Amino acid sequence: MLVLGLETSCDETGVALYHSEHGLLGDALFSQIDLHRVYGGVVPELASRDHVKRMLPLIREVLGQAGRTAHDIDAIAYTAGPGLVGALLVGASCAQAMAFAWGIPALGVHHMEGHLLAPMLESNPPAFPFVALLVSGGHTQLVRVDGIGRYELLGESLDDAAGEAFDKTAKLMGLPYPGGPEIARLAEQGTIGRFTFPRPMTDRPGLDLSFSGLKTFTLNTWQQCKAAGDDSEQTRCDIALAFQQAVVDTLAIKCKRALKQTGLNQLVIAGGVSANQALRTSLEALTAQLGGGVFYARPRFCTDNGAMIAYAGCQRLLAGQHEQLGIHVHARWPMEQLPPV
Repeated sequence: MLVLGLETSCDETGVALYHSEHGLLGDALFSQIDLHRVYGGVVPELASRDHVKRMLPLIREVLGQAGRTAHDIDAIAYTAGPGLVGALLVGASCAQAMAFAWGIPALGVHHMEGHLLAPMLESNPPAFPFVALLVSGGHTQLVRVDGIGRYELLGESLDDAAGEAFDKTAKLMGLPYPGGPEIARLAEQGTIGRFTFPRPMTDRPGLDLSFSGLKTFTLNTWQQCKAAGDDSEQTRCDIALAFQQAVVDTLAIKCKRALKQTGLNQLVIAGGVSANQALRTSLEALTAQLGGGVFYARPRFCTDNGAMIAYAGCQRLLAGQHEQLGIHVHARWPMEQLPPV
């Protein structure tokens, strides 16, 4: 089965072709970072309009990469949520229109399920069951995964997602958008131990997380340094390191608890923040201690992309899942509501 995948949940237009036997045949992505940078964050209306502009050229590009035509496509998978409603509607409308015209099925895919399954695109994919840390700009969740659609939510952020905290903290410190990579870049030059930040909610039982207070703590530290006349680049680097390490340590502590609670030793990390090298290093050490392993996608598939949507949609289509003609998207969509495969 050859599946065309369309991703338009936020500010990246992703298109890919995935074949159930031959794997990924083509993949293209357009990021709107430059478009939104001047505003310091994503502007939903601009994001939607740019998806309209980019969708068809990217589809043509991917078909060209794969040496295929529209007549070769067996089904279309698109992101149906969660995400920005306007952006989601672009992908859903495009997918349903093409599916109707070509006489093939279209299937809405859960954005976070796409992220969760992205490591399956690698040469050494994880085997079920495992614990997944979904960590992005919009979500931070710990999930037990026993199979596709068999998800148990173990814990989640009660306020800011980890990626959101990275971006907001960077903005508070005057760093350009997107802030996550900027924090990570500065942290590489930071002085270890100059600042010590709290590890939120690690002194209490449970697997829920919170990053809003850590963001405020960082802001107060930066403002105190500036008031003392120290707003140097090195101080910015030192604060960035302390913030990043606090987030990484917090996530690692919670992951260790989740693995012990479930009795599993395989961990998957997925979502944009899973590309953070400090987080990967910490979780690799953790799972090695437990006699297991950590799995993640290559960096280009950590952020939003069409390949993960094509893969997730293909697995559900092969299992016989389908939907009626119509355009249905979900700004919010708990992953536990998905049917098992």
